Amino acid sequence: MTEYRTKPNLLKRFIAGLIDYLLVYGFFFAFVYAFGQPNNEGGYSVTGILSLIPFVFWFLIIVLTEVFLGATLGNALVGIKPKSLTKSNGELSLSQSIKRHLFDPIDMFPFGLIAIITIKNTDRNQRLGDIWAKTIVTEAENK
Repeated sequence: MTEYRTKPNLLKRFIAGLIDYLLVYGFFFAFVYAFGQPNNEGGYSVTGILSLIPFVFWFLIIVLTEVFLGATLGNALVGIKPKSLTKSNGELSLSQSIKRHLFDPIDMFPFGLIAIITIKNTDRNQRLGDIWAKTIVTEAENK
């Protein structure tokens, strides 16, 4: 197993997550507004097969870009990159990326406090999603 150097990079990780989820939520709200039907609460609802499109968008923008390009757009812009602790080449598997991001709602609640606490208190500066997926986040130029 390759040993990677890690730093907490809290500001970079916060900005990267903000960029990524601004894209996801921006798409979600625009999609629901464009394709949704007015509901009884004064908002819009999307039902049926159309309701899967925001999930597919999340999967493409977050999971697949991380697996095939090595980082999400937010991570790439701030110069950080997730690495696998189980593969010698450090590339993430599809399941590792899914595991990392299934924990995003927990790690980001409230205002990223859970992620901050776990990143600052783990030897490899991991958040819960990273611990479960056996990944770390490093500077993009680190090998």
